[in-house]
Amino acid sequence: MLLGKYHIVILKERDGAHRNLRMRGWFGFAVVCLVLALAGANVWLWGFYTENVALQRRLAEAERTVEEQNGQMLNMVGKVRTLQADLSRVQQFDSKLRLMMNMEKDPGEIASMGGSRSEDFSKSYLPLHRQELLARKMHSFLQQLSTDVRLEEVRQQELVRTLRDNREVLAATPSIWPADGYISSTFGMRVSPFTGKGEFHKGIDVINRPGTPIYAPARGTVTFAAADGAYGNCVVLQHGGGLSTRYAHMQRFVLKEGQTINRGDLVGYIGNSGRSTGPHLHYEVRLNGVCVNPMRYILN
Repeated sequence: MLLGKYHIVILKERDGAHRNLRMRGWFGFAVVCLVLALAGANVWLWGFYTENVALQRRLAEAERTVEEQNGQMLNMVGKVRTLQADLSRVQQFDSKLRLMMNMEKDPGEIASMGGSRSEDFSKSYLPLHRQELLARKMHSFLQQLSTDVRLEEVRQQELVRTLRDNREVLAATPSIWPADGYISSTFGMRVSPFTGKGEFHKGIDVINRPGTPIYAPARGTVTFAAADGAYGNCVVLQHGGGLSTRYAHMQRFVLKEGQTINRGDLVGYIGNSGRSTGPHLHYEVRLNGVCVNPMRYILN
């Protein structure tokens, strides 16, 4: 019965016209099933759509949270690297003081030992984008940095005790710049400005205007104050312990031989006397008569 044949007559009310429709029962059943299927599909799609909208909203919130956390993490990275740089400067300053007090080896070697870890950290740390790995890396580095800080505290306490016991030695150690200016020639091998050949430069050259004051970097006694050939107007200070400093090419000096001076006292003025290519101060530090790099002793 349900799947039999059906004859449907449609009458028009005014003129009595009519239409005949013939339809099999299975066709109507199929139409009903299709309508029900479409309705069910619409209900399912609407549920899927609302769930997808909610997921997209949560995803957007999660992405914003991750971006904020990444920003905070990178900001912390910058602070940690600044702290590490500060610690490195403290260690280098500590090493210079130890070198001056004959307690340790050259600070350049010590700085190079500590600097490699900083370089490796910056190269492997910054490109990390996964938050978990970034956090692990930072946690590990902070632990190492904390250990370095504790070790540096112990070293500083040892250094303070040594400095207290050697105040006289420290006062006589040349530890400040003798004059303001720019270094035009460093200690070591260089090309001679006169011959164009390689030569060993015994000190550092500090360029500035003629008449710029030159100050004693430590307490000492004047052992030489006169014109000295290629050095021009020259002063030599003896600081004790085999340590001496030389100031050459001065415009003039204000000291005399045998005079005792303290750190910061005026020695003379930058000039262009002697064998010189322009106004500058030639500054030497000698230990037991052997020239050493003045930068080993300059702390400021």
